[in-house]
Amino acid sequence: MVSQVRELEEFGTYAFNEEASEKVLEVEQKYNEIRRPVYVKRNEIIKSIPDFWLTAFLSHPALCDLLSEEDSKIFKYLDSLHVEDFKDVKSGYSITFNFKSNPYFEDTKLTKSFTFFDEGTTKITGTNINWKAGMGAANGVNHDKKGNKRPPTDESFFSWFSESQQKDIVEGLNDEEADEEDSDGDEDEEVN
Repeated sequence: MVSQVRELEEFGTYAFNEEASEKVLEVEQKYNEIRRPVYVKRNEIIKSIPDFWLTAFLSHPALCDLLSEEDSKIFKYLDSLHVEDFKDVKSGYSITFNFKSNPYFEDTKLTKSFTFFDEGTTKITGTNINWKAGMGAANGVNHDKKGNKRPPTDESFFSWFSESQQKDIVEGLNDEEADEEDSDGDEDEEVN
């Protein structure tokens, strides 16, 4: 039986499948470039729809539970979302959230990048969020204000930018679109 397994390994289907995968990736990259103008036009239309991204997240079965009530308030300032594969698609991708000026944090762009290495490790790079005074990842609310009786919540979508574990959210977002890449003010993490 061992000799038959070796014969199968020598048969070369692995190399054939690897070549087929490379061709599929080439076609995917080509069509990502062709679709780019469509995504640009779509983003312009989306900007005219109030709370589009908040509604999209709250309506998505895998993403709706990720936003707290306070996160939803911050998401009202989300202007666009871009997913872009790296030049070598197999090496990774980045997800960029572009925000309008808001009372919660200084940044207008939050990016999380996932770089895949041959040995099976993943380097995760996320923007360090520059929260405004009194604001924070746990809840995006200023607890210094008088009369604020709400306790801080433990979970926030925005803590994802500094987490080292890849969450299920990535699977839902990677299929969205390819448009723009940038990762200023990043925090590096490595996951095996």
